[in-house]
Amino acid sequence: MKGFSMKHMTRIAALALALSAGAVHAALPPPTPAQQEAAAAKKAAADAQAAKDKALLAASMDAISARWRSRASAQGWKTHAPVAIAAAAPAQAAAPAGQPDGKLTPAGAAAPIKSEKLGTAPPSTDVKAGPTKAEPAGTKPTVQKGTPKVDNR
Repeated sequence: MKGFSMKHMTRIAALALALSAGAVHAALPPPTPAQQEAAAAKKAAADAQAAKDKALLAASMDAISARWRSRASAQGWKTHAPVAIAAAAPAQAAAPAGQPDGKLTPAGAAAPIKSEKLGTAPPSTDVKAGPTKAEPAGTKPTVQKGTPKVDNR
């Protein structure tokens, strides 16, 4: 392997691994009906456990909140009424957020495109107003080059 550097050898090894992984993955047979049923049962059990854990977490958070509110009012702290949180809707990963079927809505398509790069939006407030001014000729550099000589004896 004369003429190959370690960098080249690493790239060749990574390419070989990637190609072999693709070949192995492509050769897998489709799951049998029994395997599909087992996977569905496993998913159902995991979903049930997740729902149970979520309910336990909500109950413990409510208990902690109630205990804190009672102690706060006893100690004279001002408390506000708890905020009701609506149950989250089940997520559908069929399309990007806010875009049904992955297509822009008519309102989204009609909205003007605002971009600093295209000049259709005002520049950000943290952008420099202009280029940095050059220093006059003969000015000492602000960066010290090299290591200073220090006698530590």
